Amino acid sequence: MPSPYRALFAAPGSRGFTTAGLLGRMPLSMMGIGVVTMISQLTGRYGLAGALSATMALSAAVFGPQISRLVDRHGQRRVLRPATLVALAAATGLLLAAHFDWPDWVLFLCSAGIGCVPSIGAMTRARWAYLFRGKPQLHTAYAFESVVDEICFIFGPIISIGLSTVWFPEAGPLLAACFLAAGVFWLTSQRATEPPPHPREHHTGGSALRSAGLQVLVATFVATGAIFGAVDVVTVAFADEQGHKGAASVVLAVYAAGSCLAGAVFGLLRLGGAPARRWALGVCTMAVSMIPLLLVGNLPFLAVALFVAGLSIAPTMITTMALVELHVPRAKLTEGMTWVSTGLMVGVALGSSLSGWVIDTAGARAGYGVPVAAGAVAVAVAVGFLGYRRLSRPVPQREGTHEQHSEREERHLA
Repeated sequence: MPSPYRALFAAPGSRGFTTAGLLGRMPLSMMGIGVVTMISQLTGRYGLAGALSATMALSAAVFGPQISRLVDRHGQRRVLRPATLVALAAATGLLLAAHFDWPDWVLFLCSAGIGCVPSIGAMTRARWAYLFRGKPQLHTAYAFESVVDEICFIFGPIISIGLSTVWFPEAGPLLAACFLAAGVFWLTSQRATEPPPHPREHHTGGSALRSAGLQVLVATFVATGAIFGAVDVVTVAFADEQGHKGAASVVLAVYAAGSCLAGAVFGLLRLGGAPARRWALGVCTMAVSMIPLLLVGNLPFLAVALFVAGLSIAPTMITTMALVELHVPRAKLTEGMTWVSTGLMVGVALGSSLSGWVIDTAGARAGYGVPVAAGAVAVAVAVGFLGYRRLSRPVPQREGTHEQHSEREERHLA
């Protein structure tokens, strides 16, 4: 391991919470694609499969920031454990409903309950920020977290799709639920690295989403999430059309591998210049990388195209988390990070649902038009005048409330 990454784990407890975070994040890459595979295996209805995946994503978008806001106020242990139990109960109901062919409304109700799953990535990033705030190691820590995300997306789909296609349809989501339970309860048992809750007076001023910079990040990542959601669903359908449905997991793993490689290298760099400019460049690169997908004719070409597309993901995500830390009050950092994930989840919901409809209507290859269109929207938001201007404004002090931040910004503009 290169020395900047080695230095991270000199901090006591860092190995434990990162390992627990890896387990707890596996469902992020396993549950949605596992449900798509399970439903398509049992019913052959990609429209229903995409809609259920979208329901889980939208539910997570609603519940996720609220759970993280409670975490900022009361601590990770007190909030994450009951929220996880609700999500596990809903996952159990979904598996039973799918297995016994219960009505569709039961499937949707249980999918909505799974949205109570906490954002484990935000929890581990908050622990790194607690350990290294204001130090150069924090950039490397965020890079490492992006690598962990991509490790999940390399192995998660392979495990989930593989189990559901080779063993039994419900196997992938079932294992994802087991990973969630193990990861969350292990993480919350580690109290030494848990960020302390902030006093109530630090939470005045409403949601972290009142930050103008955070609003730009979240809006852009709605479109970015649509890219990810569409690519997942369309790739499964395309591999199915090619007669190799199980190979979809390998192709999606290659997509994640490109991001993992880029994130690992990016964490070793110390780049100058404005973070907002690097972020906007990353969003544009992600959008352009979707265009070759319209030309895919076979799985090997698709794997190469997705590997190249993945190279821009992790560097953009690393810069995003750095921008969140700069634009959100310290007492609301976990909530702010979760809002970015929320934007992604909303986008995943839109992308998976829309792509499922396009696949049912016009076939899998036509479905790749969805991520191309989503990329164009992401660029329009990220580099638009209002978006880039908000991110490029002088960063407010991270202490205090948003009202205090707004007063500082108004004095600066005056």
